[in-house]
Amino acid sequence: MTQNKEEMNKGEKRPAVQRRTLLKALAGIPVLGIFGYEIFRKRSYDIAKKNRVIDELGIKDIKAPAVLKSSSQNKNDLIRIGMIGFGGRARALSSALGFLHPLDEKNKRESGSLENWLQQDNLNVAITGICDVFDLHAENGLATARNEIRPGNGSRADLPVKRYLHYQEMLDDKDIDAVMIATPDHHHAPITIAAAKAGKHVYCEKSPLQRENELMELYNAVKDNNITYQLGHQVTKNSVFPQAKEIVKRNILGKITLVETTTNRNTANGAWIRHLDANGNLKPGNEKTIDWEQWLGNRPKVPFSVDRYYNWTKWFDYDMGMIGQLFTHEYDAVNQLLRIGIPKTVSSSGGIYYWKDNREMPDSLHCVFEYPNHDMTLIYSANLANSNSRGRVFMGHDATMRLGNDISITPDRNSSRYEKQLKEGLIDPSEPMITMNPNSGKVDAVTSATEKYYASRGLTNTYINGKQVDVTHLHVKEWVDCIRSGEMPTANIDRAFEEGATILMAQKSYLEKRQVEWDPVNKKII
Repeated sequence: MTQNKEEMNKGEKRPAVQRRTLLKALAGIPVLGIFGYEIFRKRSYDIAKKNRVIDELGIKDIKAPAVLKSSSQNKNDLIRIGMIGFGGRARALSSALGFLHPLDEKNKRESGSLENWLQQDNLNVAITGICDVFDLHAENGLATARNEIRPGNGSRADLPVKRYLHYQEMLDDKDIDAVMIATPDHHHAPITIAAAKAGKHVYCEKSPLQRENELMELYNAVKDNNITYQLGHQVTKNSVFPQAKEIVKRNILGKITLVETTTNRNTANGAWIRHLDANGNLKPGNEKTIDWEQWLGNRPKVPFSVDRYYNWTKWFDYDMGMIGQLFTHEYDAVNQLLRIGIPKTVSSSGGIYYWKDNREMPDSLHCVFEYPNHDMTLIYSANLANSNSRGRVFMGHDATMRLGNDISITPDRNSSRYEKQLKEGLIDPSEPMITMNPNSGKVDAVTSATEKYYASRGLTNTYINGKQVDVTHLHVKEWVDCIRSGEMPTANIDRAFEEGATILMAQKSYLEKRQVEWDPVNKKII
């Protein structure tokens, strides 16, 4: 009996010795100190819990995408590109192509971001044409196209860069293979139609069109002339979007019946008041340096105005305001994810409640898009007098997904699919059960305060394989690759047609103060 008792005592002491040894080791680690062992145990529990969530949901194999190099097929075929419109957005597009304005190069060197830019894939393209109605912008375009620095150890093609005074002159030039359109929105459809008929491939900034009579003409011009068309919605090239597609495909959210997308901004610049510089002085431009007649195009003739030139988004003649500028991005994100297409009905409301200037566009807007064939409603709400971030939310029977620069999925307390996990306390309806962070490039399940902190941080750039990547570059690269391969890009003319019809419906509803409906047979709004 005595021997057995001693052996029993020895057996009891052994774990105590192990604990003392572990605590002694942990005591040497800064911050953890005497609490290290309990933190270690909690962390081990969190990891086990996290792995169980991932295993039970069957999402362990969802990986972040890698940056694909351009196909070597026909890579040696140089593509000569003409830029139509060369304001701020065109400079961003040029950077994505592999061309930096000297000032942008200087800024990237000073900020330390030049290294990321230099790691872009060399697309083997040349900007050989610049067209802008403003002399200053045209000069910026020429300086950008002629700059020697190139990403991917590339060198500038030894080709002349020409300024065209009118876009039709560029389209008539057989030495131009493709065009990028970054003009005010009222020029998008007319120039795209003309470019397609001239056999030029087109990358066009959103929105695709502004008038209902342009919808079928634009669609037919692109289809009939067999060109590669890409609409400028680069947000879906964020590395989290392919992961979000997998989440939807694997029914992690359950049946999705409601999607809410929002935009909030609260600055003069965000409300399209952009005719003054940082010192409050008028920006450059007058009738001698701007071809005002060409800028107006087929819109009503009005006297030259610096206000209209820089702040064109405030007027219905040139844009659709938040519908054309902001909702289009939201619609593309939802449509690329769910493929909902054109709604059956749309109801829009709002007004000018804060910016009491000469604008026609509302600064508060709410649109309801009904999709009875998908058993779903899409709601868009926007405000230009408040900067509260409200996000993009997909609501399913079993979980809710918030999708931005990262993904956060929270279980529904009344979920059928997750009833067992909720009862066991494995997941909590008050906090996310899954996050996908482009910084880590992998699926993560949130079970600790630290993980929640990192999951809640928004990112302004996407990260792939631990490297910061410009999503506009990825979108432009897809267009260039498709020109060479003959494949269809993601933001193709079919997606543009669906977007065009949808935004036209929202605009018509707002202007006419009534619900509008889409006639799919006659392809018109009623």
